[in-house]
Amino acid sequence: MISHPTLSPRHGCKFPLQIEQYKLCLSQPRSIASFPQMSSIMRTRSAEKGQAGAGLEHASDHDQVVENLEKLGYKQELVRTRGLSHALFMTLSIMAVPYGLSAPIATSLIGGGPATIIWGWLHISILTLPLALSMGEICSKYPTAAGAYYWCYRLTPPRYRVLASWINGWLTMVGVWTICLSVTFGTAQLVVAGVGIFHPDWAATPWQTYLIFVAVTAVTFVFVIFFNDFLPIIDMAAAFWTLLGIIIILIGFSAKAAAGRRSAAFALGHFDPSSSGWKPGWTYFIGLLPPAYTYAAIGMIANMAEEVQDPSSQVPRAMVWSVPIGAVCGLVFLLPITFTLPDIPTLLAVPTGQPIGVMFELIMGSRPGGFGMWFIIFGIGMFCAISICCAASRATWSFARDKAIPFHHTFSQVNHTLSDVPMNAHILSTMIQLLLGLIYLGSSAAFNAFVGVAVICLGTSYSMPVAISLVQGRKDMADAPYSLGKWGPALNLIAVLWTTFEIVLFSMPAVIPVTKVSMNYASVVFVGFAAISAVWYIINGRFHYTGPPLPNNGPEDDESKTEGEVQTL
Repeated sequence: MISHPTLSPRHGCKFPLQIEQYKLCLSQPRSIASFPQMSSIMRTRSAEKGQAGAGLEHASDHDQVVENLEKLGYKQELVRTRGLSHALFMTLSIMAVPYGLSAPIATSLIGGGPATIIWGWLHISILTLPLALSMGEICSKYPTAAGAYYWCYRLTPPRYRVLASWINGWLTMVGVWTICLSVTFGTAQLVVAGVGIFHPDWAATPWQTYLIFVAVTAVTFVFVIFFNDFLPIIDMAAAFWTLLGIIIILIGFSAKAAAGRRSAAFALGHFDPSSSGWKPGWTYFIGLLPPAYTYAAIGMIANMAEEVQDPSSQVPRAMVWSVPIGAVCGLVFLLPITFTLPDIPTLLAVPTGQPIGVMFELIMGSRPGGFGMWFIIFGIGMFCAISICCAASRATWSFARDKAIPFHHTFSQVNHTLSDVPMNAHILSTMIQLLLGLIYLGSSAAFNAFVGVAVICLGTSYSMPVAISLVQGRKDMADAPYSLGKWGPALNLIAVLWTTFEIVLFSMPAVIPVTKVSMNYASVVFVGFAAISAVWYIINGRFHYTGPPLPNNGPEDDESKTEGEVQTL
């Protein structure tokens, strides 16, 4: 007789008793947990079903986003790899608060000193928030890489929408190209300042500065083109580098203060308008350029909308949240500077006009210490250059996609071999920066105007759709996913009034009496670009540019498109 091993008497059990227990087990209901192997299999299958369900849900969300983009008139060409955190980190990287406040800090010192630095930063932060909220609301309804000029097209009455979008589009182009130029060239000037810490007698020639600028631009180009898949990670690294750098500067300056410690009355209230020559009130406004410059490009995250997973929700929130986060970071960065600030006339007497290297060296009391603090700002500048040039390439690509740029067929192409990068558009953006940088060889004063031009052009391009929506009674914003509700009109009005004042403010010279060196050429450069845009519209635009595409959702859209096309003729 063959016996079952588990029921054999040799196991110390009586056979009849084992049979009875075995029958009892079979007769009783049992849970799946009683069978360990079966339980494990079922859990695995359940997990697989959960993952499959999540995958289907993600695919469904992606399909919905793609469908929404098609409703706006475009097809999906770029890859959506960014979530809310990536969009927020990229916005903060573009703002680059410590870099934006320290690179042009000489203007704040001319504009009154510590009081302007601290309170000007807070005032600009408060005034920027309504603009961010207003743009976020519009972007939530029209989330495309086209950004502000698309918003103008959809919000303007059909008779004027083509011209409005053309004007706004070229304001955007000039703004993104010049803001990129200011960052890359400003980082090159930081390199000169860093070298000056160890070689104070060395004065860089314009050609040497330009070659450093070319090197910075080349590094940026390599990252944007060949490391597109890693850019979201790089933006996260930029955010952590900035936060860590602010903490290190706070601790280092507070601990060393080799140039002396200032009282709270000086750090928060000292105001000296004598360096500018203007009346005290206008001197304060002149000193607002650095904070306004820092916030100038917050709307450029909208140009990344076609690479964000849920742009209607995530892009507006990233745009809005960046302002209070940036305000706190800026305050933490500026306070240790004003409490340990060296002699202001000494800083303004630096031959290169860039006092940051000397300032850091004097505060830290040693060249290595000053260089270490300088390196933090330099790293933030490089991260900013990568992020802002990436966004500028998307803006350029989108405008070419809508046939508004010469040779648009070439510059609207996406290189699918290199991780779906609009490479040709980025090459165009980079070449324009390199060409404009040559102006520095002839006149540094004329070149410095590009900072003011960037602030003016971007501010105007962002406020135009807000103003159009406000004039139209905000009827198009009734169904915006990120709605401002009853606060919308007031916030829109504040945003428009501030940017209007900004245009006047940054067209004025920082010091008087005005000389060829101190002259602010921002208005001249602005008018020059406007003239080029107008001539190109007469030659080509009015025959080929019909505005962004409109989806044919109904007779109203068809009629609007027809009227817009007639207007271009």
